[in-house]
Amino acid sequence: MSKLVHLLRSGDFLTRERMALWSAGFVLGSLLCILFLGLTAHGLNDYTGRPLGTDFSNVYAAGVAAGHGDPTAPFDILRQQQAERAIFGSATPLYGWHYPPFFLLVAAGLAKFSYVPALILWQGSTLLFYLGALWLLLRNSASPQLAKDPLWVLLALGFTAVFVNLTHGQNGFLTAALFAVALALLDRRPWAAGVLLGLLCYKPQFALVIPLVLAASARWRTFAAAAITVLAAAMATTLRFGLAVWPAFLASARFTRQVILEQGSTGFHKIQSVFAWISLWGGDPALAYAGQAVATLLVLFGLVRIWRSDIATGYKGAALCLGALLATPYSLDYDLMLMAPAIALLIAEGKACGFRDYEQLTLALLWAVPVAARNVAQYTFIPLAVLLAGLSLIQICRRGCAAKDAAKVNKASQFTLRSVP
Repeated sequence: MSKLVHLLRSGDFLTRERMALWSAGFVLGSLLCILFLGLTAHGLNDYTGRPLGTDFSNVYAAGVAAGHGDPTAPFDILRQQQAERAIFGSATPLYGWHYPPFFLLVAAGLAKFSYVPALILWQGSTLLFYLGALWLLLRNSASPQLAKDPLWVLLALGFTAVFVNLTHGQNGFLTAALFAVALALLDRRPWAAGVLLGLLCYKPQFALVIPLVLAASARWRTFAAAAITVLAAAMATTLRFGLAVWPAFLASARFTRQVILEQGSTGFHKIQSVFAWISLWGGDPALAYAGQAVATLLVLFGLVRIWRSDIATGYKGAALCLGALLATPYSLDYDLMLMAPAIALLIAEGKACGFRDYEQLTLALLWAVPVAARNVAQYTFIPLAVLLAGLSLIQICRRGCAAKDAAKVNKASQFTLRSVP
């Protein structure tokens, strides 16, 4: 037992051979699952009758409607359902459109292709963007030699959220890539980083933490670039689709809040947040909102302390990614792709300055949890991803406090030396 505890504490069980084997095994399993879905498909639907790429169906249907001159249709749940059933058949389950109007620009572009090529283009291009973003992040990290090691590609592809994102046709690759490239460029090209962060307006629930950390760390050029990008995206969307999309979006937001979030029609076990956790345990929406508010305030407080501390930049970036997931009540299992840049940065910093007890174990669990998060929450009522992301954020906060204490000791020592005659 003591040997097992030592292995877990030190992380010595994470040998290069084991990491390569686990990653390769999961990549192979994912490819076989996707091949099975393709071979057993009937037209545009899989063997269960759902559209291939499931959630991508709502993006494609919204793009078709917008391309045909009806950009407000996706924000009306009944018209959206009619559009989906016209494409995929009358038995198609409802896949609601819950994005701001910005994302219609992407949807309309993809809808110019037929469905399967559009799905392949979407998933393939964003997957490549994700891999390129992680390479750039590692190249500019505390351990740039990791970018030359092919093992990182295997770990990035084997990250279990990749499989979840691929099978759902979701946008987690894009979200993770925008965060990763922005963090890689933040110090060297603040304006470019701001543009990338501004593009996250298509996922506003994850952008909540960004203005705060930029202001807390006095990164005003990046802050300005992000704000300008959001305004430019709003203008482009309005010019392309008209003013009517904005009131339509605001009206649909009420449905999203009441039916999707508060009533849990999507399934609380699929949502990895404090709000969903309280709801799984039988709490009413008021209690769930209160619990989420407390969690969000704690996350924001922790992020400000981390970003204003002397801790290494990599830890700050990892904290931002994890904090973005924890600060929102609406984060699904495919959104856990945002853990990828956090894991990459924490590995790079650990390689550079050493890992503390249980940090490598936490990273291994973060890597593995997305594929199991939904089922574990369904049967145990515990969203594991929330616990692990919170634990990792606490570990980073502890490092930030230690860095602050070390800076105080160093400053006091210098003052004492200067005072000695």
